[in-house]
Formats: sequence, C-alpha cells, structure tokens
Amino acid sequence: MLVQRFPELTEEQIMVIAGIPREEIRHTRAVQDWLAEGRQEGLQEGKASEAAKMTLRLLNRRCGPLSDANTVQIQALPLEQLEALADALLDFQGPADLAAWLATNA
Repeated sequence: MLVQRFPELTEEQIMVIAGIPREEIRHTRAVQDWLAEGRQEGLQEGKASEAAKMTLRLLNRRCGPLSDANTVQIQALPLEQLEALADALLDFQGPADLAAWLATNA
C-alpha cells in the first residue's frame, strides 16, 4: 500500500515509514512473489536476447550484412516471432526475403 501511495520514495524510506526491517519484509509472500515474477521476466528477456543474437548471426550469413534498422527491428521482436524468423530464414535466398518476412510479420 505504501509503495502505491508514495511511488517517489525509495525502498529504504518506505521501510522507515512502515517500521519494518528490510529483512523481515523480504520474507513475506508478496515480496517473494514479486521476486519470482522479476526472475521469470529476466529469464524471458535473456532467452529473447540470445535468440536475437543467434538469428542475427544466421541472417548475416544468409542475407549479407543487415542494415541498422533491420537489426533494431529484429532485436525488438518477441521470442515467438524470433523463433518463427529463425525457422523462415532457412528458406531465404537473400535480403528481399528478409524484407518480405519483416513486412508481413513485424
């Protein structure tokens, strides 16, 4: 409740107001759930980042050097689309195929 009411305060300041030691609140179910949620999000971001790196490497070999705009666009794709692109690039003959795929799927 305090976090919502005082979004500008730091964690430390909120703990002082609440009168609860940091270590005690850390072991509450709510905080444990938040930590688990954060870990899961971090794992998903890590998977997407690795998938983007691998897909970009393969695309560079198949289509030649990519433009900065294409690289940024590919890095922004969610994991499911990166996986679809990785499958599709096996059939690409060149940069035109990549451009067509991005126009259709991104």
